[in-house]
Amino acid sequence: MDFNREHFTNEELVYVYRNLLLPRMIEEKMLLLLRQGKISKWFSGIGQEAISVGCTLALQHDEWMMPLHRNLGVFTSRQMPLHKLFMQWQGNKEGYSKGRERSFHFGSKPHYICGMISHLGPQLAIADGVALAYKLKKENKVSLAFSGDGGTSEGDFHEALNVAAVWDLPVIFVIENNGYGLSTPVNEQYRCESLVDKAKGYGMEGVQIDGNNVLSVHDTIRGVRDYCINNQKPYLIECMTFRMRGHEEASGTKYVPKELFEEWGRKDPIKNFEQFLIQENVITEMQIADIRNEFKNYIDEELKLAGEAEEIKPNEVEELRDVYARKSTTRSSESDVTTINEPQTTNPKPQTDQRLVDAIKSALHQSMEHHPNLILMGQDIAEYGGAFKITEGFVEEFGKERVRNTPLCESAIVGAALGLSLEGYKSVMEMQFADFASVGFNQIVNNLAKIHYRWGQNADVVIRMPTGGGVGAGPFHSQSNEAWFTHVPGLKVVYPSTPHDAKGLLIAAINDPNPVMFFEHKALYRSISGQVAEEYYEVEIGKARVVKEGEDITVITYGAGVHWAMEYQEQNPQTSLHILDLRTLSPLDYPAIKAAVAQTGKILLLHEDNLTGGIGGEISAWISEHCFELLDASVMRCASMDTPIPFNKNLERNFMAKDRLHSYVEKLVNY
Repeated sequence: MDFNREHFTNEELVYVYRNLLLPRMIEEKMLLLLRQGKISKWFSGIGQEAISVGCTLALQHDEWMMPLHRNLGVFTSRQMPLHKLFMQWQGNKEGYSKGRERSFHFGSKPHYICGMISHLGPQLAIADGVALAYKLKKENKVSLAFSGDGGTSEGDFHEALNVAAVWDLPVIFVIENNGYGLSTPVNEQYRCESLVDKAKGYGMEGVQIDGNNVLSVHDTIRGVRDYCINNQKPYLIECMTFRMRGHEEASGTKYVPKELFEEWGRKDPIKNFEQFLIQENVITEMQIADIRNEFKNYIDEELKLAGEAEEIKPNEVEELRDVYARKSTTRSSESDVTTINEPQTTNPKPQTDQRLVDAIKSALHQSMEHHPNLILMGQDIAEYGGAFKITEGFVEEFGKERVRNTPLCESAIVGAALGLSLEGYKSVMEMQFADFASVGFNQIVNNLAKIHYRWGQNADVVIRMPTGGGVGAGPFHSQSNEAWFTHVPGLKVVYPSTPHDAKGLLIAAINDPNPVMFFEHKALYRSISGQVAEEYYEVEIGKARVVKEGEDITVITYGAGVHWAMEYQEQNPQTSLHILDLRTLSPLDYPAIKAAVAQTGKILLLHEDNLTGGIGGEISAWISEHCFELLDASVMRCASMDTPIPFNKNLERNFMAKDRLHSYVEKLVNY
């Protein structure tokens, strides 16, 4: 192995060696603890330490890194306290995830390390978002994300590299090609000669290097970092290495030919570097022994300290509290926002009659003025103004840096939004149609939703979801999928029915530090209007609204269902409906629901979503469990058919819950 020490002093070489050796010795201890049953699982990076250490030492300490299972050297080289790492691996509360995550599935904002998720590929897009933040701030920084050779087969790899290339982002993508994705060899993973060949297809530069040579890795990363900053371009690096242990210890290595272990054993990154340092008279064998003994004592001491951690005593209040980030009360940028849960009828401030689409546009426009760190992203939202023209004119006023057209890659843009949040930015992503959220589902439910509960990092992201039928657009542009997201802790799900609420709730969503799925019914965009205050105001998320008081039947609904219920009331004045607009589907306003149940004792849950699995089923169960004594009849659900939404207008009308509303009201009246 050829080590080039041209730029390194003896002291620097010893520093590199110490950083290289420490994770190896920690891992050897972890394997012992695993055999003793003191930890439950371990993903070994033995043989690959040069990549993690070389990359980390080549970056600035405040540049974000997105490590994976085999990157212990990232954590140790960032000087994370070892006893706290041990607590993390042992599932102690004093670890980095309060016992909620395993091994390396955690991050630390003070150390600029973003925690991985098991799906691997989504980490790459987060690096895009961080790099975009650096670019917007005009900071001379890069982000760096790791991928295994197996991870390059995922769509997220393609999306992340493509976005980085199209947006000219200073991000370094590092592939650790260790020959196997669990047990699948690379010849069953790809057909290109080398993975670095993929770089050219994205219009970016790339290089393949010896991933076991720590100086080569360090020099390459340092040079590539300069390139990315100076040229504002991404770069792909393929590090050739080998995994000397199993994918994780339980999987073993029987599928690996013995000769490969012998070949790569001779390329061990630590043994070879030690020999080089000795030959260069940088260090002696006695000094190496001293360093090893020092590290052994250090590891034992830190492990002993970790062992003093108390056993976790589950606290239900704390567990529920940590699902969401709490909104700061001291942020000056939000100090002048007014909360208006109901349209003002006494001493109102200036109002104008606006359509739903106008109110949403007003909320976005005022939020862009209010938050200089707010970025809008979506397909065709810049010059074209979006599929529904909501952002028309924004690019001329706020510029293309803040109003960003995106490639057709929903997963990468959701990930980029999360990356922006790591650096203190807010973002609103327009999902061109709510139906398309399915291709960004993993990022939404596994990254955005869980990140605060996992390691305390908030995701300041709003995803706008044009949704619903009544426009004859068929099963891929008209489905109602809001219930998908109400099942996911960490997400807030908002669904306004009026222009007043649409503006106030969208402003509140943008001000909220948590990820918000913001549903906008397409058929209501230009078909309804109402008085909307001109001021910058919030409608509180999680608060329902009594639309109309009544005596006979309570209709609990949201979105288009509110207008169906009101229309029915106008056409059938003989039946007095009490109408509750939920406005927020997660979290639900249970006190308002209980009060609405008490109002009439007869409950009809109305929504456009399919009957099975809709939010109505959850509310019905809650009412039965908590309000049974208030009921005068069985809780009923009026929802759309359990079929995909059809294209033909007659079929669509037959599909809709509205078509069956009268029959359900009659059932309850006559109960």
